[in-house]
Amino acid sequence: MSQQHPSALSQDSADVIVVGAGPGGSTTAAYLAMAGLDVLLLEKTHFPREKVCGDGLTPRAVRELVTLGIPTPEDDGWIRNKGLRIIGGGMRLQLDWPDTTSFPPYGLVRTRQDFDDILARHAVKHGAKLREGINVTAPILENGKVVGVEAKEMGVDGRATGNTMTFRAPLVIAADGNSARLALAMGREKREDRPIGVAVRAYYTSPRHDDDYLESWLELWSTDEAGNKILLPGYGWIFGVGDGTSNIGLGILNTSKAFGRTDYRDVMKRWVATMPAEWTYNDETITGPIRGAALPMGFNRAPMYADGLLLVGDAAGAINPFNGEGIAYAMESGRIAAEVVSQAFARADDAGRERVLSTYPKVMREALGGYFTLGRWFAKAIGNPEVMRLAVKYGLPRQTMMRFLLKVMANLGDENGGHVDDRLLAALNKITPAA
Repeated sequence: MSQQHPSALSQDSADVIVVGAGPGGSTTAAYLAMAGLDVLLLEKTHFPREKVCGDGLTPRAVRELVTLGIPTPEDDGWIRNKGLRIIGGGMRLQLDWPDTTSFPPYGLVRTRQDFDDILARHAVKHGAKLREGINVTAPILENGKVVGVEAKEMGVDGRATGNTMTFRAPLVIAADGNSARLALAMGREKREDRPIGVAVRAYYTSPRHDDDYLESWLELWSTDEAGNKILLPGYGWIFGVGDGTSNIGLGILNTSKAFGRTDYRDVMKRWVATMPAEWTYNDETITGPIRGAALPMGFNRAPMYADGLLLVGDAAGAINPFNGEGIAYAMESGRIAAEVVSQAFARADDAGRERVLSTYPKVMREALGGYFTLGRWFAKAIGNPEVMRLAVKYGLPRQTMMRFLLKVMANLGDENGGHVDDRLLAALNKITPAA
């Protein structure tokens, strides 16, 4: 970028502005650029940069990477995993990812330190223009319609340089994460009838860094001052990152009475302290601070398109209420958005384009709405500790049931017929009212 005096105003324009170069934004930008549109991708930080959680990718996320054309060779730092190990009720149940025609039979692990960078560079490779260090502060409105954004320039150190700028386009796509700054500026408040979670995580050096399975802990135990076992709120995970460290974290839903009343970082420390010494998860091996983030779920912001502003990923609340997975749905919503937007821009006039863009919320609800409603019901149910206790006690010993639940919770039902359980999941998604 050319040198400017502080407070100077620069301007740029494009067919589409995408705000945020996370998985949703970069996926959208890549597909739109492939379709021949002039795309401006604005990212407030500078790559590489860290993001909370999101290192573990289920086969649903891997499918999006394959479709987008992202190579994932193991010799380039992509760590494959075979499935999910579930721990609870004194049991350890190891389940392989289902082998279906719709999804690859493996997951991946890649740290967010460079995962987002890889996707952003892929978008650039296909023609998107990436501008790093551009912190979008507000939409530009004309006659109530978004026609661009205002922004300030950020240095590599994360501080504002004093330079301000504007960017104009007939369509702005908000992929600005759970902050949803643009959506909020347009009065799109979060829906209180949708679940929201909080997750915290940290990295620890450990010999378990090359574990072939993601690990899900349905119960988090600790001890009180008298040495009695106590059940902590939330659900945890552990998975190897392949670089000598493990990602350890926990999440809690607002359907739990402990939500908002708990020091989640303290809960994580107390839980980690109970783990075997040979795993080496302790204060000496933690590689950085425990970081946290909010997880907006089940389409918690609406409308997903109106007045020139379209929402994808976390900005739309497109996180799976069953398991807190966000990357797969950020990329999926980006792909769906790009399909709608590409068709809209093929129309000859503004009215035709607007008519196509207005179908985006319906297309998203048809794709994921029924499943997200099931997830909302599930999140509400497990907010009751007694329901969760019974589910762990009577569900975990039944492997056939747990294999089906793995398909349900990770949304991995075969979309091309498959077995009886695949057809059952498809039917449930279809008959359940869309979120």
